[in-house]
Amino acid sequence: MSIFKNILKDKDQTHLKEGDKAPDFSGIDQDGKPIALRDFTGKKVVLYFYPKDDTAGCTAESCNLRDNYAGLKQRGIEIIGVSADDEKSHQKFIKKYSLPFRLISDTDKKVINAYGVWGEKTVFGKTYDGILRTTFVINERGIIEKVFTKVDTGNHTQQILEGMG
Repeated sequence: MSIFKNILKDKDQTHLKEGDKAPDFSGIDQDGKPIALRDFTGKKVVLYFYPKDDTAGCTAESCNLRDNYAGLKQRGIEIIGVSADDEKSHQKFIKKYSLPFRLISDTDKKVINAYGVWGEKTVFGKTYDGILRTTFVINERGIIEKVFTKVDTGNHTQQILEGMG
C-alpha cells in the first residue's frame, strides 16, 4: 500500500454510483477556456479528481494517464482532470509533465461538490478536508459507467480499462 493513499471513511465517498446520470458541469480549463460535460456528448469521458498539482500521487496518476493517452484516445476516451488549483498552477503542471489533456481549474469547488468528492481525509495521522481522489468513467450518453474511489495512481489506466470490461 502506498504511503500516499488516503484513509477514507465510508461517509466521505461520493454519493454518485454506476448508472447515475453524471452531473453536468461547466468550468474553466488551464487556458481560461470554458469546458463542459455537454461538450463531450457522444464520447466516453474519464473525469479524474485529484488533490493538488505537482504532488507525488497526483503526478504519478496524471503521468500514467499521459503515458497511455494515445491508446485511450484510440478507444474514443477523453481525459479531463479536475482539482481546486488555479489556471497558472495547471499551466505549470501541464508544461512540466507534458500533459496532453485539459485540466479544470475548480477554485470555487462547484464541480468537486457536484461530484461529491470533497470531504474529510486522513494522511499521516492528520485529518483535514480536501479532494478525495476519485475517477468517473462517463459514457457517451452522460451516464456514469464506473466509479473508482481507490485509485492506483501508478497503474490508473490499467485500472480504468479493466474496470470498463
